[in-house]
Amino acid sequence: MLAGIVTAVAILAAGFPALAQQDETEKEIERYRAMISDPFSNPGFLFVDRGEALWKEARGEKKVSLETCDLGEGAGKLEGAFAKLPRYFADADKVMDLEQRLLWCMEKIQALDTKDIVKRKFGRPGVTSDMQDLVAFIANKSIGMKITPEVSHPKEQEMVVLGEALFFRRGGQWDFSCATCHEATGQRIRLQALPVLSKPGPAAQATMATWPTYRVSQSQVRTMQHRLWDCYWQMRWPDAQYGADAITALTAYLVKNAAGGEIQVPSIKR
Repeated sequence: MLAGIVTAVAILAAGFPALAQQDETEKEIERYRAMISDPFSNPGFLFVDRGEALWKEARGEKKVSLETCDLGEGAGKLEGAFAKLPRYFADADKVMDLEQRLLWCMEKIQALDTKDIVKRKFGRPGVTSDMQDLVAFIANKSIGMKITPEVSHPKEQEMVVLGEALFFRRGGQWDFSCATCHEATGQRIRLQALPVLSKPGPAAQATMATWPTYRVSQSQVRTMQHRLWDCYWQMRWPDAQYGADAITALTAYLVKNAAGGEIQVPSIKR
C-alpha cells in the first residue's frame, strides 16, 4: 500500500516541472507578442496598408472603388462596422459576415469577377490575399470599440440559433465538434490553451476581439474565416466553403458570446 502511494506521489511530482515549463513558455510567448504589438513593429499593419489601397482602387467592369460599399453603417463608413458584423443587410436580404459582404460589393458595385479573389482567399508565401488585406484594414477601423452583435432582426436571431447548433454538431472522421475543444475549461492542444467559447464572458471576448491576427508561424494575417476553415480541417470535416452561410452562422454565435469584448486587431498570435 505504502509503495503504491509513494509511486503515485512520484508520478504527480514528475508532472510539476512540465506544468511549470508550460507556464514559462506561455509567459515568454506573451513577452514576444508585447515586443512586436506596436503598430511600427507588428507585421500585420503591412496587410492593413495593402487593404486600404485595395479599398480605394478602381476595379471591375465599372472601374470604381469599394468606397461606396455599405458595411452596415452607411455607404463607405468603416468606423465601427466590423464591431457589428455579421448582420442583416436588406439589399441582399440575408445576414452576412465581412467577407460575404465584400464579395457582394465587389460583384454589385464594381462588377468584378471574384473567382480569382476567392482562389486567393488565404495568402501564402508568394501569394497575397485581397480578402485578408481588406479584412485587416476594415477591422482595424473598429480598434478599441466594443463588440456589439446585431440580433434584432429575425434572420439575425435565426443565424445565432443555427450557429449554436453547428457549434455542438459532431461529425467528421473523429466525431468532433467545436465544443469538443471549446466547451470545457483547462484544455490544451500542445502548449496552446483552448478558450471556452460556448459561454458569454472573457474567454470568448478575448478570442473574437483579436481576429484578424498576424500569425507569426505563417507570416500571414489570418481572418476568422481562415480560423474556422482550419478548425474544420483539423476535425477532419469536409472543407468549409469560403463565404458559406454556415460559417457566418457559427461566427454570429461566437460573436454573440463575445459581446462587450474590446477589439484589438490585427493582434499577434503564434
